[in-house]
Amino acid sequence: MKKTHFENLQVYQLAEKLADEIWKIVTTWDALAKNTVGTQIIRSADSIGANLAEGSGCGSNQDYRRFIKISRGSLYETRHWLRRAFKRDLLSKEQINVLIPLIDELTPKLNAYLRSIGTFEQKSEE
Repeated sequence: MKKTHFENLQVYQLAEKLADEIWKIVTTWDALAKNTVGTQIIRSADSIGANLAEGSGCGSNQDYRRFIKISRGSLYETRHWLRRAFKRDLLSKEQINVLIPLIDELTPKLNAYLRSIGTFEQKSEE
């Protein structure tokens, strides 16, 4: 299967990596933690990449920017749920040390990508 535009984006790849790391962690939690914080954090983390993908299929730069902003909101929501999980002793320092650098790298790159939309011509997909 040929890769689409969004799959080649570094921000999308980072979003996938973050979501996959969170998934690996949450699957080890007990039922209460999985069904409360776990479900929320997985949904918000998955939503980062999903909105980048969905927005890339929109026809206008304005629509695409809206989806990137939604993606950024999901990133901030993910940060919230990570804080809650850490405060509730669901995350170890080692796990945080894996996740925080991903978030710290993704946040400015997502903001830069948002600013770049409409400033260059994107290649159309065949």
